[in-house]
Amino acid sequence: MQGLLQDIKNQDFRQIYLLCGEEAYLRKQYKERLRQALQQQEDTMNTHCFEGKDTPVGEVIDLADTLPFFAPRRVIVVENSGWLQKGGETLADYLPRIPETTFLILVESQVDKRTRLFKEIKKLGRITEFAPQSEDTLKRWILGMLKKEDKQITAANLQYLLNKTGTQMDMIKNEMEKLLSYTMNTGEITRETIDAVCTKQIQNQIFDLVEAIGKKEQKKALELYYDLLTLKEPPMRILALVGRQFNYLLQIKELKAKGYSQAAMADKTGLHGFVVGKYERQAGRFKAGELLKALEACVEADELVKQGLMTDRMSVELLLVEYSH
Repeated sequence: MQGLLQDIKNQDFRQIYLLCGEEAYLRKQYKERLRQALQQQEDTMNTHCFEGKDTPVGEVIDLADTLPFFAPRRVIVVENSGWLQKGGETLADYLPRIPETTFLILVESQVDKRTRLFKEIKKLGRITEFAPQSEDTLKRWILGMLKKEDKQITAANLQYLLNKTGTQMDMIKNEMEKLLSYTMNTGEITRETIDAVCTKQIQNQIFDLVEAIGKKEQKKALELYYDLLTLKEPPMRILALVGRQFNYLLQIKELKAKGYSQAAMADKTGLHGFVVGKYERQAGRFKAGELLKALEACVEADELVKQGLMTDRMSVELLLVEYSH
């Protein structure tokens, strides 16, 4: 990220940029910063934006070969093309001869670093990967937003807010905007205002659902499931998220048994440190064998639906009844 910031600050640009990684909010922010730095005034004649897997690579190359119209640069932005996973060979062949007046920004959520296109961009341009931010970074970011609005929050309530919103920055930003509007005439963010305003993210609802299964609270588990259905969450997505949760719990249980620290478990699983702490406590409600059987049951439930032997809603419901009994 520092290299990209230096390019923008010094106005010394590479001709090809790849912005990638899981953190969508940062990808979007830096895409705009880079685009505006390259075209310092709105220039619709020389700025072109494409999005999606059906983006025609031939049209992008034709534009790249076209001289800018009364301007020093032509800027082309291509988002979520999928070329960094497959289908990018034509562009990889073209990049070594891209004109000096053309600047290409590729924005992708997922990339395969083994592709020839990735290797060409690494050789000729700059790749910036936006990974999920650490808990401390997210807290500092939230506190910075609150400071600008002259708002206060306790450390406990800050942690509570982060637990509720999850760790995706765009989700946090949306919830913060709602909170700041709601507390326009007050100076403190309290737990009550967080509960009144902030939407609980689905992953936290899945956590509560698995928690109810672990506590054998069948009625609560089914109520949480019906709540998710009311919110128009597809049963098969709920099943996939429950299965993923069991998988994380099994991984953490095994890593803890081997003596790994929370930080090491976070590194191994790709989860945030504070999330690992929550999952570690939840994993304590299950035996390793129970988690393995629950994972297998999720796979079986998925197969029953795919084979047409059971409806998706009933398949998930029976699984919850069995494991929360």
